[in-house]
Amino acid sequence: MNELYVTDLDGTLLNRQDRVSPFSVRVINELAEKGLFLTYATARSLVSASKVTEGLSTKIPVIAYNGAFIFQPSTGEVLSSEGFTDDERSMVREKLKQYRISPLVYSFINGVERVSWIPQHENDGIRRYLNNRPGDRRFRAVRDSDSLYQGSVFYYTCIGEKDELQPVYDLFSNDSHFRCTMQQELYRPEYWCEIMPAMASKANAILKLKEMWGCSRVISFGDAVNDIPMFEVSDECYAVENAVDELKAVATGIIGSNDEDGVAKWLLDHTDFAGSLAISEKTYRIR
Repeated sequence: MNELYVTDLDGTLLNRQDRVSPFSVRVINELAEKGLFLTYATARSLVSASKVTEGLSTKIPVIAYNGAFIFQPSTGEVLSSEGFTDDERSMVREKLKQYRISPLVYSFINGVERVSWIPQHENDGIRRYLNNRPGDRRFRAVRDSDSLYQGSVFYYTCIGEKDELQPVYDLFSNDSHFRCTMQQELYRPEYWCEIMPAMASKANAILKLKEMWGCSRVISFGDAVNDIPMFEVSDECYAVENAVDELKAVATGIIGSNDEDGVAKWLLDHTDFAGSLAISEKTYRIR
């Protein structure tokens, strides 16, 4: 029976240092070599996700931008994507101007992925986002709104205070042409409101990937409210110990926290491939 294992990154597979521990990397890579189908689904871009998952096997396609894209990580090839219509892009631009929100705009310009922003409108959250990604070649500082929204836009990220972003979330989350999420940044005070195409979701992307790989079941791992739709399309779903109560309430079970290699340890204990591995947390750490 082919099973597809899907894990969230931030707060789930990644520890508090925003990295996959050496122990988890080794477990996952050895299981992948044995034939385990495990991938990740994240709100991050492929560029950002690849940096924080450095060392993990890149054989299986991954889900990025909250399901807007499925990528082949070894090549960056887009295997599946969801997009906005021109009218939808125009509406987002109009409404963000109305609410005086200056977003990070993700687009393809002449076939190259770019992240555009207006430096004069930066706040602390946007500066932290930029500073945490030094050398990111996607970044494109612009002077005006016409440049900000240039190209084929596929994603918007608004970072700020909850009260500031709430009207934007209320508007787009109740419009069937869009999908909109809002949650507080991990370990930080600011909120992120993200606007994406209606069909862009981890759940929809997982179902696509399940079909691509001919898998019969899905087992998922997460930590936040936005992982609930992913859990709903899974045959089994596990919340890490540090997950929010809302996710724990709908989970099949609770596993160790992100700082305790919860996902990797569950895989060692519950997958058919694990019995053939000469690895445990104890034997790995004393080598």
